[in-house]
Amino acid sequence: MLTEDNTCEVPPTRVSRERRRAAAARQKWHGCGLKQAIFVDRQSENMSDWEFFSIRTADGVATVTMDRPPLNVLNNPMMEGFNALLESLVTQTSLAAIVIGAHGKTFSAGVDVGEHTAEKVGDMIRLFHGIFRKLASTDALTIAVVQGAALGGGCELACFCDIVLASERAKFGQPEVHVGVFPPVAACLLPAQVGIKKALELVALGPTIGAEEALRIGLVNAVYEADTFDARVEEYLDAIRKLSRPVVRLAKRAIVRSTRAQFLSDLDQAERIYLDELMKLHDAHEGIAAFMEKRPPQWVHA
Repeated sequence: MLTEDNTCEVPPTRVSRERRRAAAARQKWHGCGLKQAIFVDRQSENMSDWEFFSIRTADGVATVTMDRPPLNVLNNPMMEGFNALLESLVTQTSLAAIVIGAHGKTFSAGVDVGEHTAEKVGDMIRLFHGIFRKLASTDALTIAVVQGAALGGGCELACFCDIVLASERAKFGQPEVHVGVFPPVAACLLPAQVGIKKALELVALGPTIGAEEALRIGLVNAVYEADTFDARVEEYLDAIRKLSRPVVRLAKRAIVRSTRAQFLSDLDQAERIYLDELMKLHDAHEGIAAFMEKRPPQWVHA
């Protein structure tokens, strides 16, 4: 859930109607880092822009593209916008899939380290975990398209999705422990995905792994060559577009009916450990401060 970006942004708002109309009349970049420009035909696609995001909906597939260069860092204003746009999507029963991707070379470097300070951490946890609670509420397939590094909260966001499509250049990691905290979502999610032993290694030791290793242990569904990544992703999505949307949704509901409830219960407990126990430790605050001050942490083990 950490990144080196400590910049401040104004609260996210939807852009003007005029800008949306202009967007429909010109070529824009959409999708998950797609190299080709896609001309917008408003008769076949519904498009809208938010600060830090663009959304394109066509043929039962909604694509949400993060756009906060250079690392798609999730600060509190961006997460407020993310929660709002997901609220508008998860209730749409006409969707077979919600795709989450990113502009640039990085999927997401995680949550802004500045949001982990004592005065902000409560809001950060509420906003960040709100994203996952909303994603957990939809019967649409959630698909992460990971073209580069997915670290900290970016890794949690990617791996929480039902399906993860990764470029060979993608990397995954939960480095939070190195700055004195732990990732609650990953702590709840990874044991069921990769087994408790590997989950302990990833969460408690914080290594970064490549796409092929992520595939081997079950974090991702497919790894594609970088040169053909965009085309392979579109092939995958085209296969979904050919299916009956309500059948896809019911199939997912049948599969996740028990794991969905278990995750939400586990997340409540992990939040309490994070806020009521971890954040009372000196080392948690020392780790954050040391990271922001670009110095080695001085652990006191308390």
